[in-house]
Amino acid sequence: MTLDFLDKKHTIAGAGFNRWLMPPAALAIHLCIGMAYGFSVFWLPLSKAIGIKQSVACSADVGFFTELFITTCDWKISTLGWMYTLFFVFLGSSAALWGGWLEHVGPRRAGVISALCWCGGMLLSALGIYTHQFWLMLIGSGVIGGIGLGLGYISPVSMLIKWFPDRRGMATGMAIMGFGGGAMIGSPLATLLMKHFATETDVGVMPTFVAMASIYFVFMMAGALTYRLPVSGWQPAGWIPVASTQNKMVTPHHVHVKNVFKIKQFWLLWGALCMNVSAGIGVIGMSSPMLQEVFGGKLIGLAKTYGELDKPELAAIAIVAAGFTALLSLFNIGGRFFWGSLSDKLGRKLTFMIFFVAGSALYFSVSGSAIAGNKLLFVGGLCLILSMYGGAFATVPAYLADLFGTQMVGAIHGRLLTAWATAGVLGPVIVNYMRDYQLGLGIPREQVYNQTMWILAGLLIIGLICNLLIRPVDEKWFMLPDELAKEKRLAQDRIHDEEVGETDDMVNSTPIILVYVAWLAVGIPLTWGIYRAVVAAMAFSL
Repeated sequence: MTLDFLDKKHTIAGAGFNRWLMPPAALAIHLCIGMAYGFSVFWLPLSKAIGIKQSVACSADVGFFTELFITTCDWKISTLGWMYTLFFVFLGSSAALWGGWLEHVGPRRAGVISALCWCGGMLLSALGIYTHQFWLMLIGSGVIGGIGLGLGYISPVSMLIKWFPDRRGMATGMAIMGFGGGAMIGSPLATLLMKHFATETDVGVMPTFVAMASIYFVFMMAGALTYRLPVSGWQPAGWIPVASTQNKMVTPHHVHVKNVFKIKQFWLLWGALCMNVSAGIGVIGMSSPMLQEVFGGKLIGLAKTYGELDKPELAAIAIVAAGFTALLSLFNIGGRFFWGSLSDKLGRKLTFMIFFVAGSALYFSVSGSAIAGNKLLFVGGLCLILSMYGGAFATVPAYLADLFGTQMVGAIHGRLLTAWATAGVLGPVIVNYMRDYQLGLGIPREQVYNQTMWILAGLLIIGLICNLLIRPVDEKWFMLPDELAKEKRLAQDRIHDEEVGETDDMVNSTPIILVYVAWLAVGIPLTWGIYRAVVAAMAFSL
């Protein structure tokens, strides 16, 4: 069987292709890999994989490495959390390592490999659950799945920017919105499947992994095989490039990925993204306990602190806090599309300035709201912060394209995602360790997050400084005509419509019904996921 149809030269679209087929194709992959955010739904049942009703605890002398292979006791939730850590370590590293390769082979091949890795990793994890071998789960979902995450995350970015030069922020915002929304679909779906498959002798996680891998594989392959690229230099009819309007922050030239580590603008944007993500991801990880500890019994109309609540009252405020977490998720996903689209009007630098100025002010106000016991301002501030957290992810690919050109933006984006991996460690460490430190000092639980908010505001101020220092890239870094022509040949670019071969019966025309079907295919599950999140959020009352 030949795999030539995966080659980049077979994905070049002709003049009649409808570019609006590309966002749902990207969403089909991002909505699946976005389940990485929702894997915590498996931790509790997996911690009872042997005991079923209650966990069978390992003896005190069983360390982490022994736990990788032991079959006579259940895994600890803290051990299972290493899968989540590996997801994002390998997402960032694989995106950085293979971003340049992706630009040469095209998004279709990368998308197919992403589907094989993500879904194949889940199947290997299912085998690990069946044999109770945690090392198989780490290799399956953590390593192989993490590589699938990285390739799947960046595979549509360069493609969408090339199809939507007039709406770069909106286009990437739509795709990356899917990554934020993947857990909205995957988490409740996984809960329903585990409930369906659970028996007296099985918690139902293993068959759930198999079922979800099968569903995801269909969606991801459909998305990857739909990927198309325009001919090099393609522009929408009637559009005037921004660079011609004297906006020096948008270049018509291109930087080679091999040089980005030498360019100060890359590192300034790296720092800006790292600070924004560090501040936001720290809040995401502690949003539920933070709300419960700050407001305690006030969440259910009782004048009690968190430490004064009994077990039923603690269970009641936990339900309210779950609704708050769902509300934050809605703002996270909505912010990706809203801020990405708005950046097309305001420009990327100004949009990032809003993130940092407004975000730091909101962190200071959240601290004051906690002290004053004002739930409305506290929740409203964090919702806006999370919208800007998601907005940064959606806006940064377009920011890169503006600064470094579009020829290798996917590869450069992969390099930049190392900022995400760094922030994934920095943000939670600041929030978690500051909380433990202040509790150790005897500070009441409702006050332990105040200084943390000030530190997170400080991170955003550092990000603001990085963003303010960003200037147009020096001309010396742009590829010369001969170098650009060589790169285009390596990337199998086609310069003119007439160079596109008749290699695919869908290349030169797009039936409008196909566009509608594609949007319905991703829109229905996304709407269902949003509906479930809204229902959960309704449990939270201001």
